[in-house]
Amino acid sequence: MRFTLRRGVLSLFAIVCLAGPSHGDDRATTQPNIVLCMADDHGWGDTGYNGHPFLKTPHLDRMARDGMKFNRWYAAAPVCSPTRGSCLTGRHPHRYGVYFANTGSLKDEEICLAELLKERGYTTGHFGKWHLGTLTTTVKDANRGGPGSEAIYAPPWDNGFDVCFSTESKVPTYDPLRNPPAVAREAKRGVPTGGFFGTHYWTGPGESVPDEELRGDDSKLIMDRVIPFVSDAAGKDQPFLAVVWFHAPHTPVVADEEKRSLYPDHPHGLYGQHYHGCITAMDEQIGRLRATLEDLGVADDTMLWYCADNGPESPTGKGAGSAGHFRGRKRSLYEGGVRVPGLLVWPNRVAAGQTTDIPCVTSDYLPTICDVLDIELPERPYDGISLLPLLDGQMTERGQPIGFQSRSQRSLVSDRYKLYTANDGQTWELYDLIQDPGETENLADSHPQRVEEMQAALAAWMESCDASDRGEDYRR
Repeated sequence: MRFTLRRGVLSLFAIVCLAGPSHGDDRATTQPNIVLCMADDHGWGDTGYNGHPFLKTPHLDRMARDGMKFNRWYAAAPVCSPTRGSCLTGRHPHRYGVYFANTGSLKDEEICLAELLKERGYTTGHFGKWHLGTLTTTVKDANRGGPGSEAIYAPPWDNGFDVCFSTESKVPTYDPLRNPPAVAREAKRGVPTGGFFGTHYWTGPGESVPDEELRGDDSKLIMDRVIPFVSDAAGKDQPFLAVVWFHAPHTPVVADEEKRSLYPDHPHGLYGQHYHGCITAMDEQIGRLRATLEDLGVADDTMLWYCADNGPESPTGKGAGSAGHFRGRKRSLYEGGVRVPGLLVWPNRVAAGQTTDIPCVTSDYLPTICDVLDIELPERPYDGISLLPLLDGQMTERGQPIGFQSRSQRSLVSDRYKLYTANDGQTWELYDLIQDPGETENLADSHPQRVEEMQAALAAWMESCDASDRGEDYRR
């Protein structure tokens, strides 16, 4: 596949999509453990280290001090399912038909990170929310699972994961299989408080965890499965990939009395106490994981990543979640919908106390990890790039712009500028994200040539995604 862009503008799209990551001379010879932690609907502003006035996230704050903080970390989409697929494939979700939440599924032809790492001797585990297809075709489950869902059945155990503790979609963040009180929001109508929420935790084909074994904070229940997995792998001196996708703070948000009591005067009342309480509970489990890695003696050689799948459900002023000073929220391609917390701790390779303003995206996970392990990427277009040069202090800019599509919205983010449309290209907006990260001043009329150039690059990228979605990548 080749692209011909007008005036050769932003032709790195063509080069990077085809070539994948480049390799430097300083090749890491080890096989670091890899942990990909992700929260659900966690806004950029909902961390202590990003300046929240009262939210308690001491372990995320410590991660920000101990490793690299990404000021411009992007989710590949403004909703959950598409972003999750990008983490595992290195590709924008429009390439394989996961256009929005509860739409499509991870196709068999996609090559996932877990599959690639298993070939290198890694043991692999998925824990928490999956949302890339149904997990059963026999019983009614979650949003789409059950009889008749065969076409979208795409569980993690069929995508390279050895160990699973996974749900199809959301669950309450406390007593995850029980319907919560109405104060938690999204309690199911007609189902009494404490009744079955309708979503199972699955560990394999036809294997679900009994309800009575799943009481208490959901983030802790997830970590209760992660810790034995990493401990077993460390005991066998086997490298591991742990994909830990928390449900917090996606609704229904529920926190126990201890966590709620940390926020006695919350401006959003009881709901806000539940909301920030479940974030603090998740943060506590990240600290528990880090302590376990240290006790096992593997923390220094573990790449521990953290991000969110999209912006907050509600911005400050309309709910408990905060996108900080950014415009928009979940479902929006303005910065507040896709710029999210981003952290990496890897003591053997990344010095503490680093911050970068270079734009990075969840699609970068797979190319970066493959670059670290000297894994040649299968031939197909990739939207992520290797961040290894950045981690080694050898990258001063991304160079490769990041494309976004979500329903009628389109955007293209470069190192400095952002092109955006909310109506399928009928009108365009241009922002200088360095001078105006809040996207308050539309520069489109004063910079027509830049708009035209970025439109051409965006159109070429979208054409590439359409070709992938038609299956052309699989016929190579």
